[in-house]
Amino acid sequence: MFHNRIDRRGILLSGLGLGLSAAGAVAQTPDMPFRTYPFTLGVAAGDPTADGFVIWTRLAPNPLVQDGDMPPLDVAVGWEVSTDPAFRKVIQKGRGIARAALGHSVHVEVAGLAPHTPYWYRFFSPGNLPSPAGRARTLPLPGAAVDQVRFASVGCQDFERGFYTAYRHLAAEPDLDVVFHYGDYIYEFGPREHDVVRRHWGGETTTLSDYRLRYAQYKLDPDLQAAHAATAFVMTFDDHEIDDNWAGEHGKDGGPPAVFAARKAAALQAWYEHAPVRPRVRPGVVGAQAFRRLDFGKLMRMHVLDTRSYRSRQECEGAAMTPLERAACKPAYAASRTMLGAEQEAWLDDGLMPGFGWNFIAQQVMVMPYDVRKDRETTARRSTDNWNGYPQARLDLIDSIKRKGLTNVVIGSGDMHQNVVGYVPQNPQDPTSTPIASEFLATSISSGGSGGLRHPNELNVLDNNPNVQLLNNQRGYHLYTVSPNDWTADIKALDQVDRPHGRLTTLARFMVDPREPRPRKI
Repeated sequence: MFHNRIDRRGILLSGLGLGLSAAGAVAQTPDMPFRTYPFTLGVAAGDPTADGFVIWTRLAPNPLVQDGDMPPLDVAVGWEVSTDPAFRKVIQKGRGIARAALGHSVHVEVAGLAPHTPYWYRFFSPGNLPSPAGRARTLPLPGAAVDQVRFASVGCQDFERGFYTAYRHLAAEPDLDVVFHYGDYIYEFGPREHDVVRRHWGGETTTLSDYRLRYAQYKLDPDLQAAHAATAFVMTFDDHEIDDNWAGEHGKDGGPPAVFAARKAAALQAWYEHAPVRPRVRPGVVGAQAFRRLDFGKLMRMHVLDTRSYRSRQECEGAAMTPLERAACKPAYAASRTMLGAEQEAWLDDGLMPGFGWNFIAQQVMVMPYDVRKDRETTARRSTDNWNGYPQARLDLIDSIKRKGLTNVVIGSGDMHQNVVGYVPQNPQDPTSTPIASEFLATSISSGGSGGLRHPNELNVLDNNPNVQLLNNQRGYHLYTVSPNDWTADIKALDQVDRPHGRLTTLARFMVDPREPRPRKI
């Protein structure tokens, strides 16, 4: 049972309260009057450029039922962009199409706006019902001198494990340019019996209808809606949007490849239907790709990676292995194994450039060498599901950074449901060797539950990882303030997520000098 439903009447009244002047409303023929409010899933913006961004919504008068209680027809939806939150000065307006084949989602690519400027946007249904308003900021002009960029890194939001209080705090952060979401926006699991704060609807997701329902449940959360409405998101996906630990053409559960291919296609379509990304990012479309770049003037280049779609299958994984077989498995890391695939690897190498104050590699999983052995174990162990399981691919990345003489590379990652701050050494076999890039692994929004300062079995883990400066097992997000002279990271942590209204504090603050690729606590 879902215990966190939105008061749709309240949303409608707040939307109407934005002030609909005759000039500001988008004229539409009310040929499909809605019996109930259609913007139950909120609004979002994403993938900004210097002259615009994408704005998103999905029509779903009743998101609990098949297809959101919408008929199998495309619907014209009005939209407008204003320079003020009251929409007194609307500077652009138009129509988008809520396509039935895409779950009645709308992706409008707004262009022609001023650089590095905040704007407000909203939609109108047939009959001129307004959506909630959202805010997004355009990027600076390419090559422009920029004094500061502020953005956050978030991900891993298992609905059953906790409340999205972190998003409510994130929505209140001042002066954010964007939020980077590294993935695990939904979890594919069916309802679980233990440590459950609120329940998933339905069983494990395998079909397009399943995934649509799961996204609808997540997007009904008011704290998540508030964060999306507050600033633009730059989104990618990790494994739980499809199937735990999937890689390339391989699912975790084994079975015929065609079965997983169908599941993945459905899952990625549902991801696109609920993400504020451009149509050219839509998975499954010829020529589309999820990896892309955003340039914040000449201050920072953000390289958004896809570390799932092209990678080789993980070693020591698969449903056919028993737990004992998996524990005894010895990974054999052939040099041909890839994390990014040849095309994406060449794209990243080409885009890592010294002409920017900072290069931020925005991706999903840990890059730095990390020994995951517990306190009583005497032999080093490393995950096979992150870059530790793809050692040659990591060496290729290190070589790319080193060959270009870059000291300004910061890597963002997630997936572990912990805060981990450290650096990637030039020799991954020697974690004390010269740092080549800083890494900030942002903890989960809710996955893993409330947690604590440290996992009980990891009290001495830092002794085995001299390249790590911080390990913490709380929920929250990272907030980065980037200037030409330094990169400041505030590690934001919640005291609990198993109940609403968790208290947020700054657990630690780190600084990176662009001439020295390692974080230092301040």
